[in-house]
Amino acid sequence: MPDIRFVQLSPVALRALIEGDLGAASAAAGVLLTPYLVDESWLWRIRLQDIERDPRAAEWIARAAVAEPQGVVVGHAGFHGPPDADGVVEVAYSVDPVHRRKGYARAMLESLLARADGDPRVSAVRASIRPDNAGSRRTIAGLGFRKVGEQWDPEDGLEDVFLRTAANRP
Repeated sequence: MPDIRFVQLSPVALRALIEGDLGAASAAAGVLLTPYLVDESWLWRIRLQDIERDPRAAEWIARAAVAEPQGVVVGHAGFHGPPDADGVVEVAYSVDPVHRRKGYARAMLESLLARADGDPRVSAVRASIRPDNAGSRRTIAGLGFRKVGEQWDPEDGLEDVFLRTAANRP
């Protein structure tokens, strides 16, 4: 399985990605970012607003995923925000299409789960996946997620909602 290291994207890096300035974003992040991250500017706008509303969110969201030992950015991952009132965090991960089907999504998810399991404030991890997203369904398979319902997402449409109790809970 690939080894993934996460690099937090600061508000400076997020603004540069939104503006399409890959050089400035890479300088702010301290790692060579890719055009795929610029293409995700819609997401960075949301994440920047999240951080502006709640600075604590910065430690949970907006991370470039770096494959090691190559040092190549293969996508991005994080959570939708800090734990909610019930201790639930929701995972978010995306692999650059040029790096898909190489185990990076699973490696990202396992790293996110380890992060969540290591935080006593987290009671469970949530994943929301469109019914037609077979790749994401395979990614969460065998990691303790169970379907708990459905929701309507304004961007993605119908999603199945999965929940996994944090490993730090009985």
